[in-house]
Formats: sequence, structure tokens, C-alpha cells
Amino acid sequence: MQRQKVAVNGERLKNTLERFADYGRTPNNGVTRLAMDIKIDDLGCIYATLEGLEDKPPVVIGSHMDSVKKGGRFDGILGVVAGLELVRTLVEHNIKPKVPITIVNFTNEEGARFEPSMMASGILSGKFQKDVMMKKTDVDGVTFEQALQSCGYEGDTSNRLTEASAFVELHIEQGPILEREAKSIGVVECVLGMVCYEIEVTGESDHAGTTPMDMRKDALFATNNLIAEARHELGRLDSNLVYTMGRMNVLPNIHTVIPNKVIFSLEARHTDEDVIASVEKIIQSLPDQAELLEGCEVRVTKLWGRDTVWFDKTVCDEVEESVRSLGYSYKRMVSGAGHDAQFLATYIPTAMIFIPSVNGKSHCEEEFTPWEECEKGVNVLLETVIKLAQK
Repeated sequence: MQRQKVAVNGERLKNTLERFADYGRTPNNGVTRLAMDIKIDDLGCIYATLEGLEDKPPVVIGSHMDSVKKGGRFDGILGVVAGLELVRTLVEHNIKPKVPITIVNFTNEEGARFEPSMMASGILSGKFQKDVMMKKTDVDGVTFEQALQSCGYEGDTSNRLTEASAFVELHIEQGPILEREAKSIGVVECVLGMVCYEIEVTGESDHAGTTPMDMRKDALFATNNLIAEARHELGRLDSNLVYTMGRMNVLPNIHTVIPNKVIFSLEARHTDEDVIASVEKIIQSLPDQAELLEGCEVRVTKLWGRDTVWFDKTVCDEVEESVRSLGYSYKRMVSGAGHDAQFLATYIPTAMIFIPSVNGKSHCEEEFTPWEECEKGVNVLLETVIKLAQK
């Protein structure tokens, strides 16, 4: 028997997203909605389940509702609202799934108030220790545990997500690829592996007006040389490698004093562990570049790294088949940003769906995804979940 074709209500999806944006809306049409504002397991994660015909592990969909400061109104919340719209649609069409469907809102994905990011999903997957995370503090010294208790949404450990037949997360791309290639849907195959280092360059402070140039040990000049060298060498590795020097502290940061110390970060992301290994080799060789150091000393410290997380091929194929059946343009792609899905993937068959971000902007008030693209993304999610829930 041919299955009835159904589609979500795009206008209702738009209206729900706009209503949610009223909670923490900023003057420039973004949102400030930090973790713990709305929080029911012991980590504050909220789960809503539509019963299935059989009492078996559910198909889980969702994302997060917290934001960065002055963030956008699509990041995270789209995946949660999509779940609500999906369930509404099933109920309206009297479609009873074979297995339950659970919508989840993960606590503190952004890490904007309590570091690290993806805290709750990290605990659920065993990547983070709960007792350590509970002691993390915000800028006011409030611990995660105190905030969880004071908000009234500290639930029970037994409510945690421990098993599921599949997990699918719908998210905005947060990058420019889909828009540049005029594609509506991204079938996400993995979250890139990455490595992050801190590089400390030490020189000597002297008077900026009286010290001859050939007698200086200027930490900033040496840093400039090292950055140029790193860019040259990293740029030769692979065209898909992305790397960033995103944080820099210059000391003593006085215009009349030659800098005696510069500390900066260097992170890189790629799918191939061999490319990442080559990145690390280049970074670790920087202290040996005597001709670039101008008398300064260099120390490199690895802060952290992660391997590429590949999503479940079967679930990814289901997403692709759903896109094809709906006639939307799409591409297989990777995610350079981290998501709760990467932790869930360690114990649940997982996939992600991306939709375009205008100008690639995210984590800012200018973040926008056309409503029709939101609708397409939720329709792909709906089609995928119906198929997964009937197996």
C-alpha cells in the first residue's frame, strides 16, 4: 500500500520560531537566551515523547534552545521547534509511529554561560564527568549546579537519554557552502576533527623610542613572522583544511613599550587524521625556526583536540533518500562546527541535516535562513523520521 505523503505547515513553523525569538529578543532582532533560562533530567535536558505502537527505543530529534550573547534566532532552536512541528503534523494526519518519537532540548550546548560547550550531551555520552561539570562557574561565580537547582528544572537521572533507534538533528549550516552552491539541504556525514594549540612568544621589553631596531627582541614582530610561516606551510597541506589564529594577547600592550610577550591560539580542522597530524608537526616545529624568532623564545602547548566523528551511514542514506523523494537540491557535506549530534553519535546511530545560512552568518544578530528553506529542512526531517520510526 502506498504511503500517504504529508508535509509540515511552513507558516506555523515560521510563527513558532518568531514566538520563541520573543524570549530574549535583542534590539537588533537577535536573541540572548543563555543556558538554564528554560530548563528535566538531572542535567536540565527536556524530553517530550509521542508514543509509538510498540514500546521500543525511540527515534530522537532535537537540538538546543540556549544561545550565545546577541546570537541568532535560528541556531539550535530550529531543531527543537522542528520536532514540535513534526509531531503536530503526525497528529493532524492521524499517523501513529511504530516506535516512539522523542523531542529533546539539550542543556547548555553553546557553553556561553558555562564552559565547555555541549555540556549535557557530553555528560550523557560519557565524554564529560558530571561532578566536574557541576562545578563550572559563570562570570558571576554561580556554578552550573546552583543554576540548575535554582531554576527548578533539576530532574531525575533515570530520565536521561540512554538508548534510541536513531538521532537526527536539524540545524542551520552556520557557513556559506549551501548558499554558494545553491543547495537547499546538506546531508551531513561528519563533524570535523580538530586540534587547538596555544603559542607563547617571549622577548624583552624596552623603550620604544630609544632602543635601536637591531637590538630589539620584539615578541610581536617574531609572532608576525611565525604566523606568516604557519600560514604558508598550512596552506600547502590540503585545500579543505581550515585554520584560525583566533585569540591574541600582547603584553604589556603599551604603545611606548616594545612587547615582551605574545600569546596566541592556532586551531585547525579537517576530516583526515593524517592531515591533522601534519598540522601538529608544523606547529610543533615553530620553536625551531631560529631565523624567524629575532632573538625571542617560543613555547607551544596543545590545549585539546578531537577526532573526526563520522555519522551513521544508514541514517545518512535515509536522509538523502528523503531529500531525493521531495525533489530538493542537496549535497553531502561535513560540519566544521561542533554539535550535540557528535556526542550522541558515540552511542546512537546519528545523522544531521543542514539548511542554508544567508551569507554564512551565525552566532550574530544578522543570522538568517529563509523561511521556505526552514520548511524544506523540516519536511526532510519529517520524511526521514517517518521512515525510521516505521522500521
